[in-house]
Amino acid sequence: MAARDHDKQEGGSSGGGFFSSIASSISNFGTAMHKSVNGLLGYEGLEVINPEGGTEDAEEEAHRGRWKQEDRDSYWKMMQKYIGSDVTSMVTLPVLIFEPMTMIQRMAELMEYSHLLDLADECEDPYMRLVYATSWAISVYYAYQRTWKPFNPILGETYEMVNHGGITFIAEQVCHHPPMSAGHAENDHFTYDVTSKLKSKFLGNSLDIYPVGRTRVTLKRDGVVLDLVPPPTKANNLIFGRTWVDSPGEMIMTNLTTGDKAVLYFQPCGWFGNGRYEVDGYVYNAAEEPKILITGKWNESMSYQPCDMEGEPLSGTELKEVWRVAAPPENDKFQYTYFARKINSFDTAPKKLLASDSRLRPDRYALEKGDLSKAGAEKSSLEERQRAEKRDREAKGHQFTPRWFDLSGEVTLTPWGELEVYQYNGKYTEHRATIDALDTVDEVDIKSIEFNPWQYGNISAE
Repeated sequence: MAARDHDKQEGGSSGGGFFSSIASSISNFGTAMHKSVNGLLGYEGLEVINPEGGTEDAEEEAHRGRWKQEDRDSYWKMMQKYIGSDVTSMVTLPVLIFEPMTMIQRMAELMEYSHLLDLADECEDPYMRLVYATSWAISVYYAYQRTWKPFNPILGETYEMVNHGGITFIAEQVCHHPPMSAGHAENDHFTYDVTSKLKSKFLGNSLDIYPVGRTRVTLKRDGVVLDLVPPPTKANNLIFGRTWVDSPGEMIMTNLTTGDKAVLYFQPCGWFGNGRYEVDGYVYNAAEEPKILITGKWNESMSYQPCDMEGEPLSGTELKEVWRVAAPPENDKFQYTYFARKINSFDTAPKKLLASDSRLRPDRYALEKGDLSKAGAEKSSLEERQRAEKRDREAKGHQFTPRWFDLSGEVTLTPWGELEVYQYNGKYTEHRATIDALDTVDEVDIKSIEFNPWQYGNISAE
């Protein structure tokens, strides 16, 4: 059972093969099973995709989804002018399509199966290290298929997480235009550092999302540094039909220390769901010779098997499972995993939680409690306070300075554009060490802490 022809995978992040296959994946995505809905008056040319069907049921699919018809129609009229644009932060969206979580909290979801990175650190086989590490990178896609939109973080907002796998996690919104976040996680086995800047293209009833970011993992035992380039993501049927998510394209993880790499191909969804969720590829040595094939589904499990120079399984070996998704809660409104619930709870909050933490956002909390009206009002209030602080900051000639991350001065090239890299400055480690060293910490009702990410204090809108 071989994965895809390994000679088609050559080049990785260093050559044109990576860029051309990404472009091909996007341009060919869904061509076998999408249909323009010409039978709906006023919506000619609208693309609706049923991931479980063919071309003949697109019009029926268009009437499904979470939107009421009147909301759907008004939203479509509002959004038409943005077709072809990057709408990452330029559009105000109704809270009825949101989940009670922020983008920087979602960054922490990558830590659910962090034990795979522990195994990579403990492993002496350089190729199995990449098997464990790529399986870790793939594992989060089960959670990322949720179709609810997370809140955009306020500038200066943070998220802290402890009590999971010995990890200390901190993320901060470091820039508002363009929206950029930085994160750092660490335990006894690895450090994880990410600078994230999403780029999007609104296509009417779908959204292409390009992960303009840099992700690095350092395995502590041998100092091995791994670099991750994920595939793009496409959210389909945003307004008409049932929303669903896919990530067609290549994921490349490179061992910057040795030159070994893993190249995995995320299959696009075809007719009647054919190929949906499937991932396959190889671990290569520095000479680009295949050593281990990896195959599976990102919503179920991943397995591996040693292979020969042609990418065929070695005689006498068998396919072994390396990761399997944990069973999710039944009938969760927001399609949360148990770990997502854990992220949103105060069980993973450290002592003396920062007042800028996402959990404390009043709009997020109101939505979690089911009060959409209050959530919408609180969201508008926070956004206006952010604008007011920006006016104040510009009037004083000041620039916003992140607290836990610094601009490194490095600009890296990604498949989707240049990225200014933020680096962890170590101050959060010092901050936590100071608190942990205290004999006693004043007990405070965490829920009573007022959300405060503001550089100048909690100023009111003018």
